[in-house]
Amino acid sequence: MNKEKTEKMFGSLSPEQQKNVKNILADEEKTKQILSTPQAQALLKKLMGEDKNG
Repeated sequence: MNKEKTEKMFGSLSPEQQKNVKNILADEEKTKQILSTPQAQALLKKLMGEDKNG
């Protein structure tokens, strides 16, 4: 994800939500747990343009 998209995404979050996301991303184990879920994998594929069905 490029910097512009990341900033736009974070800009749409409340300050509390931004804090929560940054805390999760700062914790490597939590990040791995979240990114390993089927939902996260599907979202990442869609964001990366690999979803041919949507």
